[in-house]
Amino acid sequence: MCSKELFCILFCVQFVIMNTYTQSAFRFFANEPFSNFDKADLEAEIREAIRKVQSQIPLRFSLTLGGKEIDTASKLISINPAKPREVIGEHPSADASHVEAAVQQALDAFPAWSSKSAEERIEVLRRAAALLRRRKMLFSAWIVVESGKNWAEADADTAEAIDFLEYYARQAAQLAAATPTVQLPGECDRLVYIPFGVGAILPPWNFPLAILAGMTTAAIVMGNTVVLKPSPLTPTIAALFFELLTECGLPQGVVTMCQGGSEFGDALVSHPQIQFVSFTGSKKVGLHIYSKVGQTLPLQSGLKRAVLELGGKNSIIVEEDADLESAATGVVASAFGFNGQKCSACSRVIVNERVMESFLVLLKQKTEELLQGDPIDNFAVGPVINDVAYRRVMSYIEQSKLRGKVLCGGEALTAPEDGYFIKPTILTGLAPDDPIATEEIFGPVLVVLSSKNFEEALALANGTEYALTGSVYSSSEERLERATREFQVGNLYLNRKCTGAMVGAHPFGGFKMSGTDSKAGGPDYLLHFSQAKSIARKL
Repeated sequence: MCSKELFCILFCVQFVIMNTYTQSAFRFFANEPFSNFDKADLEAEIREAIRKVQSQIPLRFSLTLGGKEIDTASKLISINPAKPREVIGEHPSADASHVEAAVQQALDAFPAWSSKSAEERIEVLRRAAALLRRRKMLFSAWIVVESGKNWAEADADTAEAIDFLEYYARQAAQLAAATPTVQLPGECDRLVYIPFGVGAILPPWNFPLAILAGMTTAAIVMGNTVVLKPSPLTPTIAALFFELLTECGLPQGVVTMCQGGSEFGDALVSHPQIQFVSFTGSKKVGLHIYSKVGQTLPLQSGLKRAVLELGGKNSIIVEEDADLESAATGVVASAFGFNGQKCSACSRVIVNERVMESFLVLLKQKTEELLQGDPIDNFAVGPVINDVAYRRVMSYIEQSKLRGKVLCGGEALTAPEDGYFIKPTILTGLAPDDPIATEEIFGPVLVVLSSKNFEEALALANGTEYALTGSVYSSSEERLERATREFQVGNLYLNRKCTGAMVGAHPFGGFKMSGTDSKAGGPDYLLHFSQAKSIARKL
């Protein structure tokens, strides 16, 4: 047998093995179940986890670069937004002077990590998912105290992190088994996905575990190494996940975590040896990053890639033929779940004028039934994340009183020193182009707009610079079908709320000013962290 024939046989055998592995892996994927805290044993378990967390705070962490523990001039302190005097974690705060060492550590780790087989990298994600599943209640408890989520929201955050780990492991296996759709006669044709190199990962605070875990592991499972800069508002959860990855056998430098603020982040994004930037956050910061990524610098080896998710001003349309009870329930859940601090949250509801009066009665009633208080006791509505958010949201509410009407809420529940609690607020009487009706507020504020017909409702819904999520409540198949064609959003929901995207079922991401439509939790996402290489060998 000649060497050419042997090469072709070995390639085919390798492909069959990887393809079988991939099919088997996907056959058993299922979303992580949510915990039912109505069950006494699970309620007791989360309460015990919260007590354990409270007994450990504040946690203190160190920064290690190049095998040395680094002392920083300033510290990053995270607090409990429900009790601002309560410190959750103390972290070294990296600045621009630490970027070079962080990037170098990632560069040093890249050759060995990128040369590992796909199966070896996948196995790290599998072990991390298994370990996180065993510690699900404990991680959820940390989310409760550091981000202000109630039990169900925190549990969903942890479950989504597990889903990302499991799903991206399977997606990586599928890409490792990829092959061209055509094999030319007399050739052995292959398609392989190779890593970029070193990337920057900048996740948000509002899904402090799920989005951080998804962004980070999507990059590393494809063979890249990364410098991870978590949000300064939820650094403790990030640090605990980083420790979990290390415990699962992730080699040093594959993920280099540096807590820090905008100075570190800006210098990191600008570093010439950063090959890609993955960011989830505000439009303002995202556009700044986009402009930085577009600049070519000395020593830069190629064009940088940007993966951006930048938020939204999401609308739910309620038509006159909708089930108003279901619609009101969905709007309230979408608008005030985690206090409106989701990029997918409903911040505008567009109601057909024929049912406006009836709908507002239901909407007000359901909103006022929401109980607000400390998330450790599982109140439906908790605090906003910090003093800056508190003052920003209250400023929007005060502005609205000059031009519109407050249907309910419209005031703070507490002074900021006693917790950042703002009552769920519904505003009416504002013009569709009012700043409060077009700008992302990122808090418990819902604007009600009126429409004469479905055509006008779609025009209003599409009349912002964002295109992330949206929903339509209607019993008309014609309207629902029209919405699928004309509603400009990355994630459209019909007769259900516009939050709660599930990994695998609802690949998440938007366009226009909502970002690069990178579809986290979908089959295309890992392609953002890899480069396709075609290899053809003449036989």
